[in-house]
Amino acid sequence: MIIYRSIDTLAKDLGFSPKTLYAVSYQTDRHYEQVSFACGGKTRLLSVPDPLLKSIQRSIYRNLLCHMPVSPCAAAYRFGTSIAQHARLHAGQKLVYQMDIQNFFDHILYSTVKDKAFPEIIYSPSLRILLTMLCYYRDRLPQGAPTSPVIANLVLKDFDEKVCAWCRQRHIRYSRYCDDLTFSGSFDPVSLYEFVKGALYQEGFYLNPKKTRLLSQSRRQTVTGLVVNQQVSVPSAYRRQVKQEIYYCQKYGITAHMSRQNIADTPEHYLRSLLGRVDFILYYHQDASWAMDGRQWLITQLKNF
Repeated sequence: MIIYRSIDTLAKDLGFSPKTLYAVSYQTDRHYEQVSFACGGKTRLLSVPDPLLKSIQRSIYRNLLCHMPVSPCAAAYRFGTSIAQHARLHAGQKLVYQMDIQNFFDHILYSTVKDKAFPEIIYSPSLRILLTMLCYYRDRLPQGAPTSPVIANLVLKDFDEKVCAWCRQRHIRYSRYCDDLTFSGSFDPVSLYEFVKGALYQEGFYLNPKKTRLLSQSRRQTVTGLVVNQQVSVPSAYRRQVKQEIYYCQKYGITAHMSRQNIADTPEHYLRSLLGRVDFILYYHQDASWAMDGRQWLITQLKNF
């Protein structure tokens, strides 16, 4: 483990001069842009860093943060994890209980980032302040920053380990995908909910009761968009939609189909997006002949661009 006590050593490893690091940290308002996008019928606002700050944050991630240990229960923003692995853990279980942390990134404090991501055992006091300022913005962890996902995992490391130990004693499976908590097995939902609620409160967070779902095997159980009732699979509605889009592209032509559906994109980009969705389906349904045929057709069409 490298111990950083001087700005010169840190600046050299990050690849930026001390003057640049301090100048950006003192004026972070000038280095962020507010970008809105639609998500689930709602509009979300992201704080996106400009190229200079983003490059600094990427260096902080590559050289400092990605080497910090996180809980194995963290199923996102960690090497060797995927949505498939996350979903597979909960496949074929009697109950699937999903909980959501309310306004997670907005409730992460400056002091928490400094303590969890840049601990005093590694960094001098002045460097802890500098690095935290470079990764924090307007009283919250900016969701558009490349450093934020791994910092979120570091912030919840103690929580993950506490919940994991409690669940292990009761044979409950637990994993966390960012701010989505998933539990599966056979258990008392009330006891589990109260324990998680209390453990989160100790870390300064709250559960969002509107996004709490208890799913039995008599209902469709989904984890990160994948069905897990028996084995991991892509929802049938998603498969039908992709199959239908390929059919209409073949029947009416690509540009005509895009026009009919008001798809504001270039044909090439749309076809590549469609190919990505087909590959996603084939990853879980390798025997889907329509998807294999559709994939070959899409590859042939893309050769024209």
